[in-house]
Amino acid sequence: MNSELSRRRFVSRAAKSFLGVSAMAGLPDFGRAAGVGASPLKQIPTAKRVIYLYMTGGMSHLDTLDPKGKNEVMGATGQINTPVDEMKLSDNLPLLARQAEHLAVINSMTSTQGAHQQGNYYMHTSYEMRSSIRHPAMGAWALKFNGRNNPALPGNVLIGNDSKHPGSGFFESSLSPLAVRDPEGGLQNSKMMPGMNEERFNFHRNLAEQLDAPFVEKYDQKNVRAYTDMYDDAIKLMRSKDLAAFDLAGEPDGLKERYGRNAFGQGCLLARRLAENGVNHVEVSFGSWDTHNSNFVNVPDMAGKLDAALSTLLIDLQRRGMLHDTLVVLATEFGRTPEINANEGRDHHPQAFSCLLAGGGIKGGQVFGKTDERGSKVVENAVKVPDLNATIGYALGLPLDQVLYSPSMRPFTLADKGRPLVGLFA
Repeated sequence: MNSELSRRRFVSRAAKSFLGVSAMAGLPDFGRAAGVGASPLKQIPTAKRVIYLYMTGGMSHLDTLDPKGKNEVMGATGQINTPVDEMKLSDNLPLLARQAEHLAVINSMTSTQGAHQQGNYYMHTSYEMRSSIRHPAMGAWALKFNGRNNPALPGNVLIGNDSKHPGSGFFESSLSPLAVRDPEGGLQNSKMMPGMNEERFNFHRNLAEQLDAPFVEKYDQKNVRAYTDMYDDAIKLMRSKDLAAFDLAGEPDGLKERYGRNAFGQGCLLARRLAENGVNHVEVSFGSWDTHNSNFVNVPDMAGKLDAALSTLLIDLQRRGMLHDTLVVLATEFGRTPEINANEGRDHHPQAFSCLLAGGGIKGGQVFGKTDERGSKVVENAVKVPDLNATIGYALGLPLDQVLYSPSMRPFTLADKGRPLVGLFA
């Protein structure tokens, strides 16, 4: 009985996340969302897929990507050189420093949002949070325009424990990310229970379809028909050889060690596997970087895990011939203050922070933008959050100025008024 319930739970969860059936199915028909005109901002894509590493809680730029030498704002954090003269990283990232020729570090990010939930939402959607609407995150936009690279697998996957993710917003819920909490656990309950064979499985499935038929016939609507389609896709996934993409068991132990034997490290390894098997957009969340207390104890520990996982991911992608068309993004909702508070911590600082891009057509070995000598404010080439998302969309060849409508017929574009940083591309 428990195994049967587990199998049903898997199909139901797959239908809700990967396959799009959720409470949103009861909302107005999303089929009205439609494009308006061609997009002059659409370019030939330089990236086929995105691996998006999100540091929840606000990663300190001073203690990672934008150190300030021997300035008093650095506290116990040091600075190291890289093979790229103008690129300096903190001593918390020694392995990543060796990969400088692949990196484009943006040290001039700025946000209008200084609270976690609002900042997280803004970073993922390019829109400020409103009570009247939920906007789509970047992975949903990518699927909306490009469709799945591999029809047997979800095109959008979220690895980690980010319960605040905006998902597909007002788009179809089929564009929402499939959530994988434990990267080493694979997709739980995705196999038939012991003793269940194809004949019995098909009998129960056909019986369920017969029971549902009168309701489907009476309410012949898009969101009702979606249930049948979504369960068909869930079963197709269960039977697909591509389901093995979620299983880390076959990866060498040495590679697992290099990524890091922790949830984030193994999440990055899983992200590589999924990208390799045609998943369009994989996000791996890692936190919390909310270091109001003990910044100089907590950041080195978290940065050490980030350093191992990200540097290994870049090497792994390059060795597999995937880095050139896989865009790797390192992002967070805001930075931390130069001022060190009474608890040896740093507070929220949306005025200036850092993000990073690599692969996917990005020219490595460059630093874009600049903060002042304290890392307090942007003094050169300010980059707004929508600009970063526009750059991701540009790499994917998405039409940045194509208008899509919400159910209330309000017009939206992928990155609001953001402009791509075209100078970052090779």
